[in-house]
Amino acid sequence: MPVKGNPPKTPLLPIIIDTREQLPFPFAPDKYPAHLTRGTLTTGDYSLAGLEHCVSVERKSLDDLIGCLTVGRERFERELERSRFLECFAVVIEASVEDVARHRYTSRMDPHAALQSILAFQVRYRCPFVWAGSRSGAEYATYWTLEKFQREKKEALLEQAALVELEAIGKRRGKSKSAGKVFTQKRSVHDR
Repeated sequence: MPVKGNPPKTPLLPIIIDTREQLPFPFAPDKYPAHLTRGTLTTGDYSLAGLEHCVSVERKSLDDLIGCLTVGRERFERELERSRFLECFAVVIEASVEDVARHRYTSRMDPHAALQSILAFQVRYRCPFVWAGSRSGAEYATYWTLEKFQREKKEALLEQAALVELEAIGKRRGKSKSAGKVFTQKRSVHDR
């Protein structure tokens, strides 16, 4: 039987967009229910309000990525180094591996050298590079990475709270049993 009334609203994902992000994703409300806020992030371009110290996503256009492998390499590696302290960090690329292999960027950097650098960074910094294929694919990957992280974090907190509650119940039961034993022992001593 259908339920009358409005369907339940999906909570808005509280996305923070770094103030230095030059071309932020729009996150159209019909596709990506989000509350967008501009703010300064230590690492990455996108994060979640209240979880900035846990999760971040770095967006890269193809030309920007290649620039980070050449003239901007030191700065980019410092960012990847900072990302090691996050629970979840990803570099989301608005292009495909084939775009690199076919040299669809303006730099003269050799495609093989570019891909080798990216693979080395993935291993060295334990950071996934997500080849989203396009800008819209990168927007999708960014939103859903943040959404999945928030969901997993909430589930972990709920599980932790349940374990704490079970532990408290166990302690209360343990105290009541031990109190009962002491009472029984005292009665039996007095009964003799």
